Amino acid sequence: MARREGAAAVFGVVPMLRSRPCYCILCAVLGLFLAWLLLFGSPTSAIAQTPKGPVSFINDIAPLLKENCYACHDAKKKKGKLEMTSYETLRKGGTKDDPITPGKSKESYLIDVLRATDASRMPPKDVGDPLPKEKIDLIARWIDEGAKLDAGVAANADLLRELRKRWSPPTPPEKYKYPINVNALAFTPDNKQVVVGGYHELTIWDAATGKLDKRIRTRAERAYGMLFLPDGKLVVAGGRPGQEGDVRIYDIAAGTDGIADPKVMLKELVQSDDSILALALSKDGTKLAAAGCDRIVRVWDLPSGKLEHSIENHADWVLGLNFSPNGKYLASASRDKTAKIWDLGAKESLVTFPDHQNPVYAVAISADGKLGISAGEDNNVRMWQASDSAKQIGKQTKSLGGHGKAIFRMAVSNAAKPLLATCSADGTVRLWDATAGSALKTLSGPNDWVYAVAISPDSKLVAGGAWNGEVRIWKVDDGKVQTAFNASPGYAPAVKTEVKK
Repeated sequence: MARREGAAAVFGVVPMLRSRPCYCILCAVLGLFLAWLLLFGSPTSAIAQTPKGPVSFINDIAPLLKENCYACHDAKKKKGKLEMTSYETLRKGGTKDDPITPGKSKESYLIDVLRATDASRMPPKDVGDPLPKEKIDLIARWIDEGAKLDAGVAANADLLRELRKRWSPPTPPEKYKYPINVNALAFTPDNKQVVVGGYHELTIWDAATGKLDKRIRTRAERAYGMLFLPDGKLVVAGGRPGQEGDVRIYDIAAGTDGIADPKVMLKELVQSDDSILALALSKDGTKLAAAGCDRIVRVWDLPSGKLEHSIENHADWVLGLNFSPNGKYLASASRDKTAKIWDLGAKESLVTFPDHQNPVYAVAISADGKLGISAGEDNNVRMWQASDSAKQIGKQTKSLGGHGKAIFRMAVSNAAKPLLATCSADGTVRLWDATAGSALKTLSGPNDWVYAVAISPDSKLVAGGAWNGEVRIWKVDDGKVQTAFNASPGYAPAVKTEVKK
């Protein structure tokens, strides 16, 4: 499988066919197909079969519209003034009025353009391949049967949400045939375990021995961010690319079913139409922030559970978040090539830092609140004026260089002398003095790009997770490896043998 580049690589998704602020449906479909193929082998069991009874709009037709039409006919684009995100808007039509003639598929404009071979064909050639004949025939059959809407589904119901209600996550493989790339990990509050995101699951490993302790099933295909709350509960951000995103709170000590057991999956804070990629917790543990592909930064007051802010301050995916030490400001990093700081009290943008000129993956604010720290595709850790009292706010003060390739994530310790850790496509994790901006140690060993990094609550350990499933845990004091393991349960790398001539 080819190496994935840019912002998509950080979060384990297929590269975009074109730049957009959310996943292209075609990319998402391909990504899900590849994930199934890599983990389970042949995907034939996942292919929908032709229904024996009447064709169902919500179960048979809506998935086809979502996969093949939403890239051009969602609520934002509405090409040809046609929106297909509900039965009502589909039947309303666009410039051609209702594209369906119930009972008469041969007189329906929708079937005409699906079967066309000239420039009128849908989807257009620059968007995707034509629908297979069997899928077009299925839509035609539904039309010939009267183009009916299922009982219990409102005509104006959002089809994405309706489809999510009916979707059941697959069971993770007992043994992974291929390694799962690690997008997120976190130390438990007692420093003894590491939680790692897997395929529709969270895996929990002993930090001293690398032994697998527990596997917890999740609805989300991938975890992209995770952190522990002061009460020991785990917050996880993730989703299914192009399908849904979520932020959920788990009690990982209560069991292994994080889907249906309310003792394990305690609360869902938000559900979106695409993946949530970043999380941040204020130092006092009262504010939680999350953001992702929909560009919206959400901030909750945890004691009350109230959503206090919904901020749209970036032009593209939001990839990283961090609170200032006093909790008054929130820093964000984006694929729009900027890092920003938002004043939560004034509800306004305080500063924009544009100097990376490349996607910015990670961001933090110094312990004194005066400096922003950001990193990304340009291989650099940069420090810049972030205080509203600074005369040259937004001006870079130092470029640390640091890595030979893109820097994907950063973590900051809560120690009196804050430690900054960064991870990179160069296969290393590096430690920095977060106040002075000076390099401390380079932690090597992973044989692939390192996508995730975490510092233990006692600041004595640093963990890094890589594309090939490797997790390494280093001791901060001497930089030595405490333990190393592959976070793909049951995965056994193929043994290479030499053929003697």
